[in-house]
Amino acid sequence: MAFYEKQLAVKEPLVVAGRHVKRYEVVTPGLEITDDIRDAACAFLPAIYPDFDDPTPPATVTVLHRSAAGMYLNAYNWVWDNVLHCRTAVSGDQPFLGSTDPDLTHFTVIPKDLIGCVWELPPLAHERTAWVRHVLEPDTPDFDGYLGDVMAEGLVGR
Repeated sequence: MAFYEKQLAVKEPLVVAGRHVKRYEVVTPGLEITDDIRDAACAFLPAIYPDFDDPTPPATVTVLHRSAAGMYLNAYNWVWDNVLHCRTAVSGDQPFLGSTDPDLTHFTVIPKDLIGCVWELPPLAHERTAWVRHVLEPDTPDFDGYLGDVMAEGLVGR
């Protein structure tokens, strides 16, 4: 498999089902993520939130990734103050990941323990550092500062 860089975009944060969502998108050259796919991903997102109560500020980082094979939606949810809870979803005809519907707006939970590919992980390095800097280190956590601290757009993968 040949490696090439993909484009990383940052989208406006949203509140979805009570969680503050910082949104990244990764796109394979020549493809795009359309608004109907974004809307479907946001609507599906609560299905991959943590299924337990937690007093941590309700923050989620998503990476919505468009590849030639289909779509991937990674939800990295902050829990227990300093732990990332991860669930992922897929759309497109990818039976090995549990999706057989070719419609890119029909997401389903991936039944495998996956956390992200080489293009999806760079935002996590940034988010880990931002969480420490804004939430864990200060005497008074700066949740708004964390929400506004995002990785720069551009090529991603190296």
